[in-house]
Amino acid sequence: MARPRKRTALLPQRHTEPDLFVCDILDATPKSDRASMEHPLFSLSVKKDMAAFEYEQGNVKVKITPAAEEGRANVFDRDILIYVLSQLMAAKNEGQEIGRRVRISAHDLLKATNRHTTGQAYATLRRALTRLQFTQIETNIHDHGIGEWRSISFITDAKIVKEDSTGRLLSVELEMGDWLVKAIENKNVLTLHKAYFQLRKPLERRLYELARKHCGKQEVWRIGLDKLQHKTGSTSTSKEFKRLVKAICKADADQSHMPDYRFTLLHDVLEVSPKPEFLDIYGDSPAVASDISVRLSSAAYEQARDAAPTWDVYFLEQEWRMWMSEPPRHPDGAFIGFCRKWYERKGKAP
Repeated sequence: MARPRKRTALLPQRHTEPDLFVCDILDATPKSDRASMEHPLFSLSVKKDMAAFEYEQGNVKVKITPAAEEGRANVFDRDILIYVLSQLMAAKNEGQEIGRRVRISAHDLLKATNRHTTGQAYATLRRALTRLQFTQIETNIHDHGIGEWRSISFITDAKIVKEDSTGRLLSVELEMGDWLVKAIENKNVLTLHKAYFQLRKPLERRLYELARKHCGKQEVWRIGLDKLQHKTGSTSTSKEFKRLVKAICKADADQSHMPDYRFTLLHDVLEVSPKPEFLDIYGDSPAVASDISVRLSSAAYEQARDAAPTWDVYFLEQEWRMWMSEPPRHPDGAFIGFCRKWYERKGKAP
C-alpha cells in the first residue's frame, strides 16, 4: 500500500503559463501612506471576522470596522490589491496615465494569484470584493508629513461589468482608494516573490510582508515575539502565537519554503535574514530602502541595552529605523543615542 504523500509547506503552482504581470506592493515609506506594510490592516482569520479591531503604535492609531455582512478584509483578500497595484505600476512604467478606476479580468486575477478558476473561486472573489469595499479604516496615519484623522477604504466602488450564465465574474471594474493610487504615482512599491501566492498560512504571508518591509537586504532583522504579535495583528494567546511562529520556522528550516528570507526563532526573538538568492537579485536595487539597510554592530546592541535598561533592544531598533528620515553617518552612535533619549523620556519598560 502506497504511503500518503506528505503535504508540502507551499501550495502547488496551479497555473504554469507565462507571467501576466510583475507583482509589486506598497512600500509604506514616510512620504506615502505607511499602513499597508507597517500596520495590520488585514485579518489573519480565514473564517468570517466580525470583530472590530484597534491598533496603536507610537502616535499612530487605527480602528477597523468590518463589513456588515462579510466581515473584515483578510490577508487573502489582499491578493486583489496586489494584482491591481501591479497592473497600475506596469502601466505607469510604460508611460501610461493611471487613475483610480481599473477594469480587470477576473480569470486573469485568479490565475496570477495562484487560485482555482472554478465557480466557487468566483463566488469567493465576489465576497472578497465586498469585504475590501466595506471594511472601514479610521486612522491618523501621516500622509506627506500631514497628520489628520480620516476614514479610508481599500476600494470605494466595485462593479461587475460582465457575468456569464453560471454566475461567474468575467470582468470587474474597481475604484481604488486614493491612498493606494498615490503610492503608485510616487513609485512607493516593493516587489514580492511570486511564491507569496503559494504560502498557505495567513501568518506566513504577514511575516513575509514584515520581512520585506523591515529586513530589506541587511544581514539580520530581529524582533521580540511580543512586538511581532502586535505588528501582525494576531489575536491568539502569547503561547499559541509562539507555537505558530515556531511551526513556521521549523517548516522553513526543513523545506526552505519562505520566499527571500530565512526565519529562525531564538527563544522569544524572531531572527530574519535574506537568502543568498535574494541578495543576488536585489543587492543593489533601490527598491530596498536605504534606511532599513543600515547595519549595526554587535557592540551597538550591548551598549544600547546599557543605555535603555529593561527595554527590548530589538523593539528599540525597530522604533529607531521607523523614526530616522535618512541613513545616519555613524549608525552605532545614532542608535545608542536614540536609546538613551528614549529611556530618558519613557523610563523603565512597562
